[in-house]
Amino acid sequence: MYALLLAPALVIAVGLAAWALRRDRRGWAAVAIAAAAVLLLTVVFDSLMIAADLFRFDEALLLGVRIGLAPVEDLGYALIAVLVAAATWRLWPARRPAGRLGSAASGRGQTDA
Repeated sequence: MYALLLAPALVIAVGLAAWALRRDRRGWAAVAIAAAAVLLLTVVFDSLMIAADLFRFDEALLLGVRIGLAPVEDLGYALIAVLVAAATWRLWPARRPAGRLGSAASGRGQTDA
């Protein structure tokens, strides 16, 4: 069953995002907006690809719930991608461009025009 394959990855992605975005309401708002956009695009394009018969799902392995023509399980993968991307963005160490290191280190706060 596709949902059983999806569940552990979804739990890990939610946990990682919860840890990375703890106490960050603006971060969660950004994730919600990104997730809505990605899920909408997934429904639209999956429905188009399924209608064009580019791929099929084994109906015996699906929960049976569909949004458009896309099975709900397929939306889980898109949600995992958004959550992992947001957590990675937050947890990845910041790097400064080499050309700006000197001006940033001096504390003057100069910006390039």
